[in-house]
Amino acid sequence: MTSGKVLPAEAHDETLARFDELVAAFVRLRDPQVMAAFLHDLCTTAELDAMGQRLQVARLVSEGVAYQEISRRTGASTATVTRVAHWLRYGEGGYDEVLKRGRK
Repeated sequence: MTSGKVLPAEAHDETLARFDELVAAFVRLRDPQVMAAFLHDLCTTAELDAMGQRLQVARLVSEGVAYQEISRRTGASTATVTRVAHWLRYGEGGYDEVLKRGRK
């Protein structure tokens, strides 16, 4: 949605196609140095920091740390902590899978 308007179906289809292409690009990159280079080329420093912060928040939420404490430790707003906690619990399982693989 932009400016409160619903995008036409073809715009949504284009977004899904771009998302699928991005996912495929990530899947092809197995080398951590190449992945890091791609992320640095693709994202701004602020975007990388925000994504890293969300992952840190997800880890702390999964450990049962209180939301206010997570906000204090990470600098994330309580709204961000709440949003990440929601997706951790009710999302598609992406956070869980990344956190689980990080523990191995």
